[in-house]
Amino acid sequence: MTEHTLFHKIRDREIPATVVFEDDEVMAFKDIHPKAPTHLLFIAKKDTDFVPSIDDLTEKTAHVPGLLILKAQAFAKEHGIVGYQLKFHVGKAGGQEVFYLHLHFLSEQKIEA
Repeated sequence: MTEHTLFHKIRDREIPATVVFEDDEVMAFKDIHPKAPTHLLFIAKKDTDFVPSIDDLTEKTAHVPGLLILKAQAFAKEHGIVGYQLKFHVGKAGGQEVFYLHLHFLSEQKIEA
């Protein structure tokens, strides 16, 4: 595995974050530089699901983006969010800053957390 990123440290509770969703597979927390009233980051928690970027997906990890999308969809339904954007930044040139595959969830509807 590569060097531990900021998101590894959040996942492992080594540094604080405002976690708004967590189960055995996925964690979602608030972005520290939000671009919308609700701006969350969804990450896979299992080391076997770790992927630095979309460019690094393999047959073994191809399920990870779908997993993140489905968890974001369920989160939106649970919180009554009817409109939102989902984004993956791919590589430094694509705006990716942390090399731990993550899904941006943005909505104009604000959630409490």
